Amino acid sequence: MTNITLKQLRYFDALARHGHFGRAAEACAISQPAISMRVKELEEELGTPLVERGARQVRLTAFGEDFVRQARDILRSVDELADLARASQGQLVGRLRIGVIPTIAPYLLPAIIGRLSHEHAGLDIHVRETLTSKLVTELQEGRLDTAIVALPVSEPTLTEVALFDEDFVLVRPAADAGRPVPDSDGLREMRLLLLEEGHCFRDQALSFCNLRSALPRETLDGSSLSTLVQMVGSGIGVTLIPEMAVGVETRATDVSLDRFPEPQPKRTVGMIWRKSSPLAGQLREISAIVQDAARAVREKAA
Repeated sequence: MTNITLKQLRYFDALARHGHFGRAAEACAISQPAISMRVKELEEELGTPLVERGARQVRLTAFGEDFVRQARDILRSVDELADLARASQGQLVGRLRIGVIPTIAPYLLPAIIGRLSHEHAGLDIHVRETLTSKLVTELQEGRLDTAIVALPVSEPTLTEVALFDEDFVLVRPAADAGRPVPDSDGLREMRLLLLEEGHCFRDQALSFCNLRSALPRETLDGSSLSTLVQMVGSGIGVTLIPEMAVGVETRATDVSLDRFPEPQPKRTVGMIWRKSSPLAGQLREISAIVQDAARAVREKAA
């Protein structure tokens, strides 16, 4: 098997991720017939099918499942060779793939990208916004260089660098202004609005309130912090949001904002990357830039 190419492996990897030739082709920026042809060539080279082709979906064969794991290891190693070459230049240049969770991205990304672009014009920044679990997987598979998340993630293969701590703020209907601020026990008795399952911020709020993930009936889920704040403004319930989100999410909604008594609920925001990454030195430098940008945003909002 001497004719397997990296391009074939990348196209097959995309097909395995998307389970659909059209979506995989779109992700790879090529035509659907082209990706179909490359995968077919790979199967012929291997002498066995990699996928089961259906009318609407593609499924991996048992061999395809084993093969894609090995292919991803190869692709990750190739990417790390390229990173090694970049790291040897001693400067921040080339592609930088950053992942960010949704409860951070809208509030910090503009400042972070602006600062990085100003200080390192040679960087080609790509951003991926999704949940922590997906970011961790994509980091481990080499599809991201680093991610900004709430710590800890407690993955032994990843380096964690804490950037700052921030408090959670209580958002209540405007009519509740001036009323005593409930503690965690009091919140359990209220209609608490939280993000959907999978968001780490949801889990942190539940932990503060000593609530299990199986929520009582009086709690409601939202898809974003903006949705939660709008629901509070309509008098539906109360919610918690991170301090960095206050200025953006409450400027057009009539709600009451309050700080909790000590000990205040808070989270630690940080950066993570693979311990094996050749870019570790550069990423640590970037973490300092991110920290400075975040500090400026928080001071402006204070």
